[in-house]
Amino acid sequence: MHSLITETGVVTQAATGVSSVGWLLVALPLFGAAFLLVGGKATDKWGHHLATILSWAAFVVGAAAFLQMLGNDPEHRSYHLRLFDWISAGGFKLEAGMLLDQLSMSFVLLVTFVGSLIHVYSIGYMAHDPNRRRFFAYLNLFVASMLLLVLADSYLLLFVGWEGVGLASYLLIGFWYTNPAYATAGNKAFVVNRVGDIGLTLAIMAMFAVFGHVDFASVQAGVGTASKGWVTAIGLLLLLGACGKSAQFPLQSWLGDAMAGPTPVSALIHAATMVTAGVYLVVRSGFIFDASPDARLAVCFVGAITLLFGAIVGCAKDDIKKALAASTMSQIGYMMLAAGLGPIGYAFAIFHLLTHGFFKAGMFLGAGSVMHGMNNQVDMRRFGGLATVMKITWVTFGFGWLAILGVPPFSGFWSKDKIIEAAFVGDGWQPWVFGTAALVGAGITAFYMSRLFFMTFQGKKRWSDDVHPHESPLVMTVPMMVLAVGSAVLGLILGVTDMFPTWLEPVVGGGAEEHPVINKWVLMGLTLVLVIVGIALAYVRYVREAVPVAPPKGSLLTQAARVDLYQDAVNEGLFMRPGIHLTRGLVFTDRKGVDGAVGGLAAFVGGASSRVRRLQNGYARSYALTMLAGVVAILGVMWVIN
Repeated sequence: MHSLITETGVVTQAATGVSSVGWLLVALPLFGAAFLLVGGKATDKWGHHLATILSWAAFVVGAAAFLQMLGNDPEHRSYHLRLFDWISAGGFKLEAGMLLDQLSMSFVLLVTFVGSLIHVYSIGYMAHDPNRRRFFAYLNLFVASMLLLVLADSYLLLFVGWEGVGLASYLLIGFWYTNPAYATAGNKAFVVNRVGDIGLTLAIMAMFAVFGHVDFASVQAGVGTASKGWVTAIGLLLLLGACGKSAQFPLQSWLGDAMAGPTPVSALIHAATMVTAGVYLVVRSGFIFDASPDARLAVCFVGAITLLFGAIVGCAKDDIKKALAASTMSQIGYMMLAAGLGPIGYAFAIFHLLTHGFFKAGMFLGAGSVMHGMNNQVDMRRFGGLATVMKITWVTFGFGWLAILGVPPFSGFWSKDKIIEAAFVGDGWQPWVFGTAALVGAGITAFYMSRLFFMTFQGKKRWSDDVHPHESPLVMTVPMMVLAVGSAVLGLILGVTDMFPTWLEPVVGGGAEEHPVINKWVLMGLTLVLVIVGIALAYVRYVREAVPVAPPKGSLLTQAARVDLYQDAVNEGLFMRPGIHLTRGLVFTDRKGVDGAVGGLAAFVGGASSRVRRLQNGYARSYALTMLAGVVAILGVMWVIN
């Protein structure tokens, strides 16, 4: 059972102790963003340090609240913090409040810890950027918005954080806006996310219409009495919102272009903030999806399609950041698939989200380190052999690589294999479709991530003589080391004893012990075999064989994958161009139809008036003649009648 409120077994108590100052989690980074933006150039020299300190301060508050939770039994770890009366309109009243429970605190620790490490890394990465202070203000805004999103106790307050994340992503993706291509990438992310936001907006409106409330507790309490059609509609609208934020099919086109921002932005978006928001929304709304099998099935399909879509695209990308972006799309697909499986998958979705946060952040920061040492080049065909000159980056990136492949005992093994196992649970065709997709995705992931690793760090060097690769400074490598440790041991710590699913169970529930249609040990063996095959194929192709500097033409599938399986062309053909024609048609109708009718009526009245006005000429003889004509007409009518 998916539980949030007292009536369902979880005692949500008033916040006390550290949890009573939980508002500081949002206030600290939000203050940093406001102070740096308002303070202007006066804060240029030390603003980045202030932003980093405030982000770490938020982590300290979150860690203290987490320790307070651990002091209670599992059913009494949920706290509600009332902030203020927010909306009062007629009979509708809504308080602004925060929900500190096991689910939200998992996100708080991830966002503040990984986000703070990215702040530290950015001190070195953005050291020579003249707009560094503004960059750190946006980072603080991003962290504050994400924390508000996951701590909100209602869908409406969640929406405020949701839009804050969208704003921050727009500002950071297009940070170097003087480059038209980067500005366009920011606009694209903003527009595609607005499409998804329509879904969340309509879902909130539907909740108000059906339940009369939009806070989590009231919506959950009312789901059992609502019609299945309304619940399914709300679930599908929430899924649309999640697809936009988490770059899931069919709203995934913005994610690759989001690499236009500075690399720390990519790490923050892909590991700790924006793309995880959609997964959080689905899991937090589990009581809605549990009441609608159709909506849950749609979530599974979206996850399965996206995990394969991203994996195929990743196989053909030569840009190291775009290859990692495709990887994120695919891994979030795994999480979405797990969330669609219901109570047996909710905890595994969040578990993989946490491990992914560490190894993906580490790899993105590693990519930034490579760019730092390679004069900002991103083409992996111009790399090769960097393991000998960037040893720290090589090792830390390697830990992330082994983690995402699911090589035991690295973190991805404990989280992704659980999703594969859960996908094979059930009756009928579903476990075979979704389980096979998850299994095949693991093999493709092993190939394209090994391709990325080998093309960058192994084989013969392919860089030009004017490039002098070198290791990054400690301010950049230390965060990479910390994330590498997390990539290696976090999954082992949380997964070997089922510690994390047990931690989340009071909030997201737990399914009954169910066995997959294929023995779990056989599944584990099949997964490892596919991973080994993927690594071997990549090794033969990109280490033993020479890597051409110019990309070969490749198969039709390779050519399609290089252009993201024509997703932009599809969007242009199905939406953009018909939208342009529709807009032009509406403009024509407005100008020629509406404006034409109004203008024509005005012209008719004006013309008729000018002609009638000629009768009023001021001459007595004209008026006498008119009167005579009237008399003759009247006499004529009377004569005819008689």
